[in-house]
Amino acid sequence: MSETLRVAIVGGAGYAGGELIRLLAAHPGVTIASIHARDRGGAPLGSAQPHLGPLGLDLSDGEPGNVDVAFLALPHGASAAMAVRLLDAGTTVIDIGADFRLRDPQAYATWYGGPHPAPDLLATAVYGLTEWSRDDLRGARLIANPGCYPTASLLALTPFARAGLLAGDVIVDAKSGISGAGRGAGSDYLFTELTESTRAYGLGGHRHQPEIEQGVVAAGASVGVTFVPHLVPQSRGLLATCYIELGSDLDDDALTAVLADAYDHEPFVHVSAAPPATKLATGSNHAFVHARRVSPRRAVVLCAIDNLGKGAAGQAIQNMNVAAGLDERAGIGALGVHP
Repeated sequence: MSETLRVAIVGGAGYAGGELIRLLAAHPGVTIASIHARDRGGAPLGSAQPHLGPLGLDLSDGEPGNVDVAFLALPHGASAAMAVRLLDAGTTVIDIGADFRLRDPQAYATWYGGPHPAPDLLATAVYGLTEWSRDDLRGARLIANPGCYPTASLLALTPFARAGLLAGDVIVDAKSGISGAGRGAGSDYLFTELTESTRAYGLGGHRHQPEIEQGVVAAGASVGVTFVPHLVPQSRGLLATCYIELGSDLDDDALTAVLADAYDHEPFVHVSAAPPATKLATGSNHAFVHARRVSPRRAVVLCAIDNLGKGAAGQAIQNMNVAAGLDERAGIGALGVHP
């Protein structure tokens, strides 16, 4: 790759695409070569992302040309064929969609309703939960960016799974801001439907469940996962509350020590002394984790992130930085916005 990376964003009209553009525009090692949005070629970026209008950039149709890195912020099923062409052209691909997250093509078919469009690539894709895949990310050409719910859930669960402490099934109760549903959401996501209300959805069938299960197994734990997501009336932010059964009786200090051992040297994951609020992470790539014993051999582990930051665009850039040998914090080091 060149010293300054030429990058393209495909899906630049969506929320994740907009966050990618915002962060990449301030990245010291990047030049935005093109931004792609279907049926918007030639339109100013500000027509789709008004807050990004001052950048003076335009949208393009079609696919990226000669770029070092392409970020694909597309619905499931739309990334794989393009990824094949980009990889053949020598471009590094970071898929923010779901096409390369599940290792098993049959699992993809089960959860996404059809055969995988490029099954031969699944074995080569690196699952980019950065803190736990850094060695594999270096020099990677195809990176599967984790979903927002799996990011928070696995940041909470992986330290305990790797330490051999998960002794029973896991329950993940997670709540996300409405931007997690994307910009094309229907009438169920109107302000009048969501304000002053909290709603569970995807019970028994949310597509992030097999991704969380896959991550827990990869960390060395053979336990079941019950995953229940909720929408809450806020724009952004995600809180995963994970209920775990432990193989030994650990007090709060010992639980905190497990998290500290995993994350004390990480630039973006922080062990919080109190249960974290999503506001801590707003507009940032930072994550906040906390563990608390609730009864003998039972504990709650929490993780708060920004679903568009560490849960999407921020982590994608973090993965690019590691893959390209850049400073991992480049372009995404800013702290959360408060209030």
